[in-house]
Amino acid sequence: MKKHCYLWITILALSGCLQLPKNKDVLFQASTINALLEGVYDGELSYRELMQRGDFGIGTFNGLDGEMLAVDGGFYQIKSDGKAYPVDGALKTPFAAVTFFEADKAIVLDQPLDYDALQQYLDSLWATKNIFYAIKITGVFDYIKTRSVPRQEKPYPPLVEVARQQPTFEFHNTAGVLVGYRLPAYMKGVNVSGYHFHFINKDRTAGGHVLECRLKGVMVEVDYTLELHMLLPEGGEFYKADLSKDKQKELKSIER
Repeated sequence: MKKHCYLWITILALSGCLQLPKNKDVLFQASTINALLEGVYDGELSYRELMQRGDFGIGTFNGLDGEMLAVDGGFYQIKSDGKAYPVDGALKTPFAAVTFFEADKAIVLDQPLDYDALQQYLDSLWATKNIFYAIKITGVFDYIKTRSVPRQEKPYPPLVEVARQQPTFEFHNTAGVLVGYRLPAYMKGVNVSGYHFHFINKDRTAGGHVLECRLKGVMVEVDYTLELHMLLPEGGEFYKADLSKDKQKELKSIER
């Protein structure tokens, strides 16, 4: 079996076995968002291994087979039919980010907000925009629009082409949870800078990547995170991909 190796954000080393961090207040990430944008849809890390690195997060699956959401220790695969399925630990991921969620701040938000206003409100809470925030928003949502990408076959098309065909889903007056992150601007190319949320309903049966929402009367919980561990694919298409391109315009069109 191949050994997985860390690439620390401090670029200290690229060697050593993949071990559980002593400090659980860590954002653990598999691969980079630019690699995903370039069509690198196969990874080496299994979900069984990923589950040891966090109980909260978002990502996808080999072949781009739907959206992943992890919350309260449960991992779900939201496929292109919009339905959520428990994740088989043998599945692998080309891109994911997880952490062990422990809220440092909790706020009851009772004012009505759309998705843009929600992000502006959250921005007003931060003492700094230069660290990582894991964000969990629980309650009843007046409206949610989501998407999930269908599984792709080789040769894989770029993500921007896949997104043009993405099915979307709408939820009205639905209880559930938003799971996601607010990451700094310097994470461009590594992950989605700014906000990135996935949604799953209370019954854990449906959800997807969030495109729009309207909410009122929700609980906002935030986990401040100061450490990043990143695992890169060994060889394969990741080694061949040109990750020097500025993909921000493509990413923005895909995210919203």
